[in-house]
Amino acid sequence: MEISAWAERIRQGQKRAIARGISFIENRDPRREALLQSLYPYTGSAALIGVTGAPGAGKSSLVDRLIDAIRREGKTVGVVAVDPSSPFTGGALLGDRVRMTRHALDDGVFIRSMGSRGHLGGLAVATREAAVVLDAAGIDVIFVETVGVGQSEIDIMHLVDTVALVLPPGSGDAVQVFKAGIMEAADLFIVNKAEQPGTERLVKDIEELLDLSGSHRPWRPPIVKTSVKDEMGTDEMWRQLKRHRRYLMESGEGERRQRAHLRREVEAMVEEELRRRLQGRLEDSAIKTDLDRLQQREWTPQQVARKWMAHLAAGKGGDRE
Repeated sequence: MEISAWAERIRQGQKRAIARGISFIENRDPRREALLQSLYPYTGSAALIGVTGAPGAGKSSLVDRLIDAIRREGKTVGVVAVDPSSPFTGGALLGDRVRMTRHALDDGVFIRSMGSRGHLGGLAVATREAAVVLDAAGIDVIFVETVGVGQSEIDIMHLVDTVALVLPPGSGDAVQVFKAGIMEAADLFIVNKAEQPGTERLVKDIEELLDLSGSHRPWRPPIVKTSVKDEMGTDEMWRQLKRHRRYLMESGEGERRQRAHLRREVEAMVEEELRRRLQGRLEDSAIKTDLDRLQQREWTPQQVARKWMAHLAAGKGGDRE
């Protein structure tokens, strides 16, 4: 199929065309660049929401209920569920996300689980490109769900408009999240499984951390208590997500954030390409020689790094003398 015809089918919202496009992105197929170029002019309307938190926080269950709330308003929903997959199989680990398959027959919902294929560094770029496909397909709200709060997840969260951080009570996660540096990225705190003991303590901990770290921020992240078990809080979470989107549009913060995200996206692509080129040349005998010199303390890491960068810029892999 020609790229133009394929892009047109994606823009019409055809699920098979969308799925194929995301597969090309996930597998880093060379044809993806032409496809993304055809789709990019038709993007920019979707609300891009990141949902992150430690494994077991109940993120998938929350997204599942949010889909219901959004569909009641007649809006379409896309979900990109990100799993740093096994480096041996390359497959994404679905886990509790199986429950979201109940939406599979709804033409207004598209759900895709993406794995890293063992290349975690490029996962943020691939996730953003998958969101471009969904955006061009006319999806109104796109959720990006991650499995943890590591560096990969933080990188992904810097590519969305709104970040919802999900924390369960009684796990001491608030302090750990503060240490991990994701606290500043969060626009909304969700205390999930609020039927459990320790909920109020966690809310208090988050409020104290916000008082310490967020006094200079014009947007103070709200704290929403949710419970899928007791069917509580999902509508309020959606209300706060919409409130944050209005804030982004009315304050100018959305435009500023978008420019910062675009810069991060381009920088991430450059880093991924440099890493790919370098890895492709690590077997070069000159690289081994450089590492020998480094290990023998004849050169510094800074000297080797400058040399490798110079050879990459010249299209070489190492010392040819």
